[in-house]
Amino acid sequence: MNHMMRSVDLRESFADPRTVVPRADLDVSAATAAVREIIADVADRGETAVLEWTEKLDGVRPPSLRVPDRVRRDALANLDSEVRLALDEAIRRVRLVHEDQQRASVTTVVTPGGTVTERWTPVDRVGLYVPGGRAVYPSSVVMNVVPAQIAGVPSLAVASPPQKDFDGWPHPLVLAACELLGVDEVYAVGGAQAVALFAYGAELSGPQPLCESVSMVTGPGNIWVTAAKRELRGRIAIDSEAGPTEIMIVADDSADPRFVAADLISQAEHDVIAAAVLVTDSSELIAAVSAELDGQVAATKHSERIREALAGNQSALILVRSIDQALEVANAYAAEHLEIHTRSARDDASRIRNAGAIFVGPWSPVSLGDYCAGSNHVLPTGGCACFSSGLSVQTFLKGVHIVEYDEAALGEIADTVGVLARAEDLPAHAAAVDVRSADD
Repeated sequence: MNHMMRSVDLRESFADPRTVVPRADLDVSAATAAVREIIADVADRGETAVLEWTEKLDGVRPPSLRVPDRVRRDALANLDSEVRLALDEAIRRVRLVHEDQQRASVTTVVTPGGTVTERWTPVDRVGLYVPGGRAVYPSSVVMNVVPAQIAGVPSLAVASPPQKDFDGWPHPLVLAACELLGVDEVYAVGGAQAVALFAYGAELSGPQPLCESVSMVTGPGNIWVTAAKRELRGRIAIDSEAGPTEIMIVADDSADPRFVAADLISQAEHDVIAAAVLVTDSSELIAAVSAELDGQVAATKHSERIREALAGNQSALILVRSIDQALEVANAYAAEHLEIHTRSARDDASRIRNAGAIFVGPWSPVSLGDYCAGSNHVLPTGGCACFSSGLSVQTFLKGVHIVEYDEAALGEIADTVGVLARAEDLPAHAAAVDVRSADD
């Protein structure tokens, strides 16, 4: 039997799955201390600091921080036609889903003459981070930009690391995706220095001499990006602190072991610290999946990286006594990606409270959601799905209450306001209402 992944038997145990399969150890606090120097330097010296840190950390100095229009246009012009058609379809589907997320203003008549309106307005300006590194992510351009555009964000910019192989510009696929989406403000910068550039803004050399500061930064990144987002939170809003990708699959003996193995491998492909977890009540399925992993991992391109991820402490094949217990494990673990491969997959999925995204049945793999399901792939990791959501149009909107009462409506409730204000020992609050009903 394959011993690539460790097996865990929880049939007689009530152990917390978060301790049985702990997330990979990422010391964001230590990284935060390390990025403070970068952030302070960028705040002080702007473009010069960004370029110096980029050259030091990435080993490449872009010709300019802002990517010229011609470079983006050339990237799109040279894009493989098949890839362009695929990106166009991904954009279409993501737009279709996210357009239904738009929020309408609502006015509630609390009392005759007294209304509260909730109005939704977009964030003024956002910085969208698209990672580089082991892979290239034009799909992350789509997932960040489309909901921001649908929300009506009036100003947005993309940052992505410069690449030695592409003359110091971001990867051409990233630039082509930006051009397809009409994003004309793109910066060749990654890591903590990118987040700092967005947070503080900078004067730039060249024909477009300013990167204005933003109100929000979104998008996944490595530990340095995450640390910078944590450090700068408050000066800017952030979507989340993204950690390594993770997949959990809940399956019974009806599941196809080929599909299960392929899906575990697909997420392990991202990173050596990616988490891949199967939870099942079938020991036969565990054996079949283990056998499948042998052949499939050996046949795939990034087999060494995948083997390390699957062998890590963050990955496991978990045997439980029932699918009911499997769903309890899934809710406690709160996976970024959760697949359900059971006979009653749709019903079982309805019992999940905590997951970034749920993929129902054998024909809805995570890979579909990564690109073309229409859903967003920027999702909460590390158990944060217990309390947070994936990127959406809502991420880029803020609600404001507009309160409008006339004199009669205020007079009707004035005594109640006064009672509560005095109960809290805030008499001036009561006086601010009383003065309006006092005789002139």
